[in-house]
Amino acid sequence: MKLAIFMMPIHAREKDYHTALMEDREAIILADQLGYSEAYIGEHYASGPEQITSPMMFLASVINETSSIKMGTGVICLPQYHPGLVAGQAAMFDHLSKGRLIMGVGPGGLPPDFELFGTMEAERNEMMKESIDIIHQIWDGDPPYEINGKYWQFAVKDWVHDDIGLGYMCKPYQKPHPPVAISAMSPFSSSIRYAAEKEYIPISANFIGNWSVKSHWQVYAEEAEKQGRTANPEVWRVARNIHVGETDAEAESFVKEANGSCDWYFDYLYRIFDRADMKGAFVVNKGDDGDALTHEQLRDNYTLYGSPDTVVEKILTFREEVGHFGTLMQTAQDWTDVAVMKRSMKLLAEEVMPKVNAAIGSQEAAE
Repeated sequence: MKLAIFMMPIHAREKDYHTALMEDREAIILADQLGYSEAYIGEHYASGPEQITSPMMFLASVINETSSIKMGTGVICLPQYHPGLVAGQAAMFDHLSKGRLIMGVGPGGLPPDFELFGTMEAERNEMMKESIDIIHQIWDGDPPYEINGKYWQFAVKDWVHDDIGLGYMCKPYQKPHPPVAISAMSPFSSSIRYAAEKEYIPISANFIGNWSVKSHWQVYAEEAEKQGRTANPEVWRVARNIHVGETDAEAESFVKEANGSCDWYFDYLYRIFDRADMKGAFVVNKGDDGDALTHEQLRDNYTLYGSPDTVVEKILTFREEVGHFGTLMQTAQDWTDVAVMKRSMKLLAEEVMPKVNAAIGSQEAAE
């Protein structure tokens, strides 16, 4: 099992923006040093606590300070942009990072961003799919380009001059293009089915119940089979909040501290779910009453915390329940205590994951 980091990020409401950005950069650089395989960065505009407005711009700032970690957009909200813009910027980033880009894409998920970009009532999933197809069409071909989609229509044909290179758009470093990832947070997600249809990377969100996570692979594998393929669970990324302390008591105290890093993380999300009338999708157990859901339930059930040995057991139990997956994505939180947060990452990478993989290896050998 590989280890990655996923960063929305969600910072304290009053945190200085510059400080937050510098801490986020430091977290990615540390993850690279600790051997994390991938880093995914979210995209939001109209939210003070989670305000990385361009994941590629942010990740570009750490290309030369990291050596091997792959860099994922988590996600580019495609309905908000012209496909030509995304195609050009993603191709350039792929070259600057020498092929480390994973292009995570989605329809968007933050209501004030929908307001900002006028997509509240739009068919965002349809727009996302059309945009991906157009981006790949641009990358796979040469001018003249003539796109006649439902949501985007454009052409580059009158000013195509081969002798001086006019009309040509840049192609990615990776051939035929960077891998595409699709994230999902709803049970039996249609986005996951689409990912399987297209052979894209599936990512399961960190703030959903184990039953919902499990449903994602069921859908992915089922759709892959319909397409005549056998899905490899190594491609599946699963996100979880994780905090490793020296002892169980220390870790529990940190996670459950009122208004602390972990508590605020889930309180913030809970308030969005509540105001958007969507708590039912995030209940701990299938069939639970969404109206009875609390942010403490989210925090306590969707965070793997404890001493290194306890977290090893929790990860293995989680894997046993949801199924085999290839990459565990630790979800970043606000660095309310820099030393404690860095130590948690270090313990996870250097003590927890080697034991997890040793146990998985032993299980597979026995089978």
